[in-house]
Amino acid sequence: MPKARWLRRTLWTAVILLGVVVLYLGVTFVQVWQASRSDGARKADAIVVLGAAQYNGTPSPALQNRLDHALDLYERGLAPVIVVTGGRQDGDRFTEATTGYNYLRDHGVPDAAIRKEVQGHTTYESVAAAARFLRDEGIDDVILVSSPATAKRLAGISGDVGLDAAISPSSGSPQIRSLARETVAVSLGRLIGYRRLDRFDT
Repeated sequence: MPKARWLRRTLWTAVILLGVVVLYLGVTFVQVWQASRSDGARKADAIVVLGAAQYNGTPSPALQNRLDHALDLYERGLAPVIVVTGGRQDGDRFTEATTGYNYLRDHGVPDAAIRKEVQGHTTYESVAAAARFLRDEGIDDVILVSSPATAKRLAGISGDVGLDAAISPSSGSPQIRSLARETVAVSLGRLIGYRRLDRFDT
């Protein structure tokens, strides 16, 4: 094959591959954006709240937003149990889950209605751990609560760990940067599995 023809063919192959990647990322971005705006809340057996930062036992605004949303779902009677998740970061006195637990107790949720998952440091770890101990109680039908941008990834993770999950994002509009980051995570997660993206977390 003449060199010029080989170069043209190589160039066209590269252009086509680039076009496929751009299209794939573009479609995924739209799906991530749509998921961030969709509330799938419905009747379930438990509400699982993904952790976020806490400050010496006080929820960060992001965590409080999630807890308030879970509290609203609980008070609407959509599920009888709330699972709070999240471990302790280096130097912290409290886990994210314990902070969430205390917040819910202070807002009238009885102890018997709260479960804690205190080991997870990533979204995948927390969802997988919650799925394991909920399964021991015969529960796999849940509502997952986290930030809007993570909704699409949560749907994929829940399928990986065997949960029948509805995704109900907390309030707020995600930033483009968060949507773009989640687009990459979802795009890769679909190809290689979400577990391998264990450290790609919000």
